[in-house]
Order: sequence, then C-alpha cells, then structure tokens
Amino acid sequence: MTGKSRRIVAIGECMVEFAPTDGSVGAGQYRQSFAGDTFNMAWYLRRLLPRDFEVDYLTALGDDPMSARMRAFIADAGIGTDHIATIPGRAPGLYVISLDRGERSFSYWRGQSAARCLAADRARLDRAFRSADALVFSGITLAILPDGDRDSLLSALAAARARGARVVFDPNLRPRLWPNTETMCRWISRAAAGADLVLPSFEDESAAFGDGSPEATAARYLQDGARQVVVKNGAAEVLWQGDEGRGRYQPPAIAELVDTTAAGDSFNAAFLAAMLDGKGPEAAVYAAAAVAGRVIGKRGALVDI
Repeated sequence: MTGKSRRIVAIGECMVEFAPTDGSVGAGQYRQSFAGDTFNMAWYLRRLLPRDFEVDYLTALGDDPMSARMRAFIADAGIGTDHIATIPGRAPGLYVISLDRGERSFSYWRGQSAARCLAADRARLDRAFRSADALVFSGITLAILPDGDRDSLLSALAAARARGARVVFDPNLRPRLWPNTETMCRWISRAAAGADLVLPSFEDESAAFGDGSPEATAARYLQDGARQVVVKNGAAEVLWQGDEGRGRYQPPAIAELVDTTAAGDSFNAAFLAAMLDGKGPEAAVYAAAAVAGRVIGKRGALVDI
C-alpha cells in the first residue's frame, strides 16, 4: 500500500454502548456511547490519518431518535455518513460491557438492528465502493447479514478490488452470531480469500479453526488467498507474513491494563494508517502496537490517543 490512497470505507455495525463508569463488576452506573468493531476502526483511522484522507462509514440505521443521535455522533467524529441507509421501523443494536480486572465481556441486544440490512441493496454498495481506495470489513459484518446479503457484499468487494481498491478484513470471530462453527469458518475463509490484508486474533482462530500456532493461522489465510496476514496475539508476539514481508514483534509490557475494549480495532486502524502512509509492515506493526497499548490503558472503546 502506498500514500496515494485517499478514501477509506469501513463497513459494519455501530451499536449503542453502555459501559460501567467505575469499571467494577455489577456497577450501578453506566455511561452511554456508540461503538462497534469496524466503526472503532473508522474512528481511530480518522484520528491517525492526515485530513486529505476521507473516512466513510457504511451501515444502516433506523428512523428513531437514537439512530439520529448515532448519525450525528459519527458525523461529529469527522466520518462520512453519506452511505448510511435509513431503515424505517428499525433501530440500532445495543450492548452492555462488564469488566473484570480489565478484561471485558458483553451482553447484546441486536435482533432487530437496522445494520442487518446494510447490504440489502447491491447498487448502494457499488456506489459507496466506486471511488474507494481501501475497504474495511469484519467477520461481525458478515455474521449479522442474511446469506444472500453476504454474497452481495463479498461480490461488491470483489468488484471494487478488481478496480484497484484494497480490501482489509478482520475475521473477528464471534461464534454466538453464527448458526454453527462450520458455517462461520466457511464464510470467514471465503472472505479472507478476497482480501489483501487479513488481521486475525490468534486466540479466536485457535478456538474456531484449531490452529496450533500463529504461524498456522497465517499459513491458512495465505493459502485461502490473502496477500498479507498480521496475527495479533494479546500481549504475546505479533506475527506478519505475506507479499509485503514477514517478521515478528514483541510489544512492550503494559504498565496498567485498564480495559481491553477496542484493543484489536485500534491496532487494525493504526496498522492500516501506517501502511496507507507508505510505511512497511514492520514499522506499521510497531505503530499499531503502540496505539493499542495506549487504548488498553484507558477505559472505553474510543479514547484519546
């Protein structure tokens, strides 16, 4: 990737977030915000990239007051909203975070989320992708869609890639969103086959695919057809391998782990931002680990970096 890329489109679901204000288990007070894996990536990309880069978000929202607030929040963050569809009668999904010594767990309410309709209109996808230089999506983006819409999204991404757009995919495996593990793995592998950059997390990949090592994860995605793979592994070494080189990096220890929410999302954004700025994968991994380290030292998905 080179610095000539100037427009990035992230595709997925932004949700209403409720997080405990003091970080304790069973806290009585919660702070409301908005977040979601690919939206978090877009938010950090907007802060990390020069202003001559455009960052757009493609999703669907309802016609309710909370959807209006979310749309305004996205716009206020400097992220383009032209490709956010409005689905009458629908509303955003919602989740509540629980924290235990910095590690988070989630409770979700997303059955009627408008974002489930984000890929229902193929022509809308093509219009959004037409002038994009990079397209970002995740396994969660795929998981919330009906099968036909998954096909439509992957087909639109493939068409954009054929025109020269870079496709970036975070598998972000969430088995509870899928009917079964086999279905999840099949769609994830298919998505990775059409990606230039895949950004998996080893712990998730090991559980779902049975990978015995980060090297096995990278090899599998490269065999699927991905061009470059960067395997995140919590506090352990980051591994990268593919067309743009291979190597390892051990991130420095974090003095205080406060909240791991958006650790992977911020890593992804910082890695992509560095690559779009013309840096190689080694420098991009260093930058990404540094940003993720700052994020997990603060509370919340979207923090000042």
